[in-house]
Amino acid sequence: MCGIVGYTGSGSRSASASGSGGGSAAVREAQDGDAAGLAVSTRPLEMVLEGLKRLEYRGYDSAGVALVGPGSEHVAAAKKAGKLVNLQTELSEHPLPEATAAVGHTRWATHGGPTDGNAHPHLADDDRLAVIHNGIIENFGELRQLLAAEGATFRSETDTEVAAQLLAREYRAAGDLTAAMAATARRLRGTFTLLAVHADAPGTVVGARHDSPLVVGLGEGENFLGSDVAAFVAQTKEAMELGQDQVVTITPTSVTVVDFDGRPAEGKRFTVDWDAAAAEKGGFDSFMDKEIHDQPHAVADTLLGRTDSSGRIVLDDLRIDESVLRAVDKIIVVACGTAAYAGHVAKYAIEHWCRIPVEVELAHEFRYRDPIVDAQTLVVAISQSGETMDTLMAVRHAREQGAKVVAVVNTNGSTIPRESDAVLYTHAGPEIAVASTKAFLAQITAAYVLGLYLAQLRGNKFPDEIAATFDELRDMSRKVRTVIERGEYVRATARSMAGADKVLFLGRHVGYPVAMEGALKLKELAYIHAEGFAAGELKHGPIALIDEGQPVFVVVPSPHGRDQLHSKVVSNIQEIRARGARPLVIAEDGDDDVRPFADEIFWIPKAPTLLQPLLAVVPLQIFAMALATAKGLDVDQPRNLAKSVTVE
Repeated sequence: MCGIVGYTGSGSRSASASGSGGGSAAVREAQDGDAAGLAVSTRPLEMVLEGLKRLEYRGYDSAGVALVGPGSEHVAAAKKAGKLVNLQTELSEHPLPEATAAVGHTRWATHGGPTDGNAHPHLADDDRLAVIHNGIIENFGELRQLLAAEGATFRSETDTEVAAQLLAREYRAAGDLTAAMAATARRLRGTFTLLAVHADAPGTVVGARHDSPLVVGLGEGENFLGSDVAAFVAQTKEAMELGQDQVVTITPTSVTVVDFDGRPAEGKRFTVDWDAAAAEKGGFDSFMDKEIHDQPHAVADTLLGRTDSSGRIVLDDLRIDESVLRAVDKIIVVACGTAAYAGHVAKYAIEHWCRIPVEVELAHEFRYRDPIVDAQTLVVAISQSGETMDTLMAVRHAREQGAKVVAVVNTNGSTIPRESDAVLYTHAGPEIAVASTKAFLAQITAAYVLGLYLAQLRGNKFPDEIAATFDELRDMSRKVRTVIERGEYVRATARSMAGADKVLFLGRHVGYPVAMEGALKLKELAYIHAEGFAAGELKHGPIALIDEGQPVFVVVPSPHGRDQLHSKVVSNIQEIRARGARPLVIAEDGDDDVRPFADEIFWIPKAPTLLQPLLAVVPLQIFAMALATAKGLDVDQPRNLAKSVTVE
């Protein structure tokens, strides 16, 4: 959930970073080498602050940095509660010395409130050691008692300070920061990425990961660590993903990887396929506004390279034999939040195209209810970050039961695709705003690709039918752009409703998950009560919520698709209007049936029924963003939320 950054640089950027490999001896040489040969500069602090700015979407309860340099008797550190700007103000008033290595942290609070004292980094070993952490250490209580009994004193309420004190203890025993980190990691239970610097090793940053993200940025005369590549992509596109239960040690000219037992290990190198500009606002007022406008590209890019020279659909990284996929008799989609609503859309499409039963499970409930999963089950795991802990645990449980797993993710090098049997990368580019927009459309698009691929493989549809549907899917990028271009009317309506304290959403068929996603966006951004209902449930209870002036969004099905559903939803509009509601209708161009009964109509282009969610959700995104903005709220960093939920 937190953002972490590490940097080390020699002051000269001419040397090339080595690949992974080597053992602890090489690490000791780097740590014990001539510290006087390391040139101090302001660059370590600058690089860490730049990385934190790009990672603040992962948490903004507090921020902090720690620096080391040759001759330092102690770590130099600063930390402040609140957003990164508070730390930057502190540093301008109380500058830190130049350095050769640094770590930085932006926090989403778990253990202990968002205070200066609970902010990271946490210091130990007479303030010669600094540690930052992403995750939760489940056995911190027993470890804290053990360390306190040995004389350790604690200055915070966090589980992270326990890791810092334990690492200091192991360092005093081993005299080697890498070996101490491995020993510490073996003692911890839970979810963690740890980074550490020590005054004894002024050119070194050591990290460890277990069920939490950490990637390496490979520079020239400098190297980086980060929660994701956004931390360093402005400096280098060359990166290395780390495996589970590994310790990485970076110096200005080397990267060394070992496992938790100290055995040499390897990382996997890759090249980041987007640049730093993709993570900037690009002239928009917010990242969310930019990312809404990115959606036509996100849909189009997710479709790139999905067909071969003969027009057949292909997947990115398929490690499942086709005979296994043909034998699948059930599909289970596991996801959380917005990704789960993308999974509900996938259910309608895959069942229709492939005639395979599809279940959609909240990942955090999946493994605890003893689900029926076997070798004929295909599990589809959807996660923007590829690090969502609940979804990762569901993936592991499914594979233990013999199921094959296809991951739909946006982040290259993340854990979920590495632990799955196949991957569909959405290629949506970085999504910085906490509330998801373009990732949702890209996930739905990828799910459509998967459904068409399975229909092709299993012979459920003729090749020309699949090709025609794929062509319609390609055209959705243009239609999404049309909806965005019509957005000012939606914004104006939202501004007029800034005082609303309750909004309801209705939809049927694929419009139902769209309604739920629209309600979620309003909860996340505007902090008002919002609820999405299946329109057919209206008379079974929710209609009691309708009173005079109640705003109700209604997602109307295409009149050219399932005609019965269209007429039923139009009847729903009449029912709520008769009881004083204010119907806000999303309808296809030319749908004259809704005109007499709607207070406001947000028109979307005509589209096949199953593809309509790509269009219908966009006005709801714009509405939620505009209403929150009218209320003076931060749409990029809504309260209490973080971008990636990396703890259960």
